[in-house]
Amino acid sequence: MSTHNNEENVDETMVNAESTAEDLAGCDDSGEVLAEDTIVEEPDSIEDGESIDEGTLEEADDHITEPEEETAELDTEPEDLAGQLAEAHDQLLRRAAEFENFRKRMNQDKQNAIEFANQSLLLDIIPIIDDFERAIQSAEASPELAELPAGKAMLEGIMMIEKRLTGQLENKWGLKRYNSVGEPFDYNIHEAMFEEKSPDIEEPVITEEFFKGYKLKDRVIRAAKVKVLMPQDN
Repeated sequence: MSTHNNEENVDETMVNAESTAEDLAGCDDSGEVLAEDTIVEEPDSIEDGESIDEGTLEEADDHITEPEEETAELDTEPEDLAGQLAEAHDQLLRRAAEFENFRKRMNQDKQNAIEFANQSLLLDIIPIIDDFERAIQSAEASPELAELPAGKAMLEGIMMIEKRLTGQLENKWGLKRYNSVGEPFDYNIHEAMFEEKSPDIEEPVITEEFFKGYKLKDRVIRAAKVKVLMPQDN
């Protein structure tokens, strides 16, 4: 009898537990029952063809246009750099040309300084050569001196010394003398000491040479002093 009662109690207890579980399923955390319309469902993802908020579109457009502006700025920068590079290259070429011209001038000045370093000394020697030439001309113009054996030997000795001196100066130092008698007058290499008129000529001609002209390596260091025959004026 007692065993049958116990089984009825257990069944009743299980029924009460199931009822309590169903009641709790319809309550929130505080134990209150939730209404059916208060249940929130998760939103579905946006499908193709649905509308998007205008603010979202504007924000998206801003993000799209910004890279295009940056790209335009980057496109202009290489052009500026190319212009600056061309200008720098042009300036570099000009500086290189100026330096090359300066180097050539310095080398030319140095070479001229070496070649014409003895110019002042040679100008001092030229009057001595003039004395030798005048002595030879005087001896040749004196028949008495030229006919005597002693005078002839002396004249030959003076001519030998003069020839050796001028040859040494020409071969070693580049000092050359030039003749002017019979040549057209050139103010670059001649200095007119006297002039004479003549109707027989059309251009000035040198008829007499008082002092010979000298060049040092094709540079005139003393112009010839001459007498010039000038055309007769109409």
